[in-house]
Amino acid sequence: MLECVINISEGRRLDEIADIRRAIGHDVLDIHSDFHHHRSVFTLARPEAARTLARLSAERFDLRQHAGMHPRIGIVDVVPFVPLENATFEHAVAARNEFAEFAASELGIPSFIYGPERDLPEIRKRAFIDLKPDFGPQSPHPTAGAICVGARDVLVAYNVWLKNATIADGRRIAKEIRSKQVRTLGLQLGDEIQVSMNLIRPDEVGPQQVFDQIAERAEIARAELVGLAPARVLATIRKSRWVELDLSREKTIEWCLALRNRALQESDRNS
Repeated sequence: MLECVINISEGRRLDEIADIRRAIGHDVLDIHSDFHHHRSVFTLARPEAARTLARLSAERFDLRQHAGMHPRIGIVDVVPFVPLENATFEHAVAARNEFAEFAASELGIPSFIYGPERDLPEIRKRAFIDLKPDFGPQSPHPTAGAICVGARDVLVAYNVWLKNATIADGRRIAKEIRSKQVRTLGLQLGDEIQVSMNLIRPDEVGPQQVFDQIAERAEIARAELVGLAPARVLATIRKSRWVELDLSREKTIEWCLALRNRALQESDRNS
């Protein structure tokens, strides 16, 4: 199967987020909303649910009214398809292209694709400057902007909040721990400093490693898992550290998929 981890540029109107969740139903595995980033991360179990989320988000939210710390080019900002279980990377690429065609033809929103062709940071730097959309109109949608649609392997989105730090500290630490396995930003969110990360090869460098690297450089207030992590990442970490690292079995892809499947079975029995 394919997992889809959609990032939308809305993290404050939680009533609208809850309403969208109800409309999608059991295919929503997790939602993580952040006020300062003004962003919500939906983890979905099927590509079909991605279309529902995109349509509803484009109808309800307006990029012109958005102000948040996280980089974005659209209301439906990032739509990565991730192969799980028996799916292959080729399945993810096919789903990516089908979604980009849907966004162009039915929503009128341009899409930039990432994966084997280019990575997401490249789109962030070049979109509508010297890089044209791969699908759809060649200029941004007036209210929805554009979409980054990708095919990628599992990653872990992870934040660490610093104590008694400045934005200069956050940016310095982000730069020092940045690598091929870890993408980083140092951000000031209100009165707090955050090192925001994508652990793009979590089997090589996971939450424990980046947490400890940051702890060598600054005092840590707390850690935050954004969305879900694969169970194999937890298997490499002592259980005594899970709370400190904001990890648990209930925050794994596998646990949430099992809950979803049981809910579907119960619904079938009652129908």
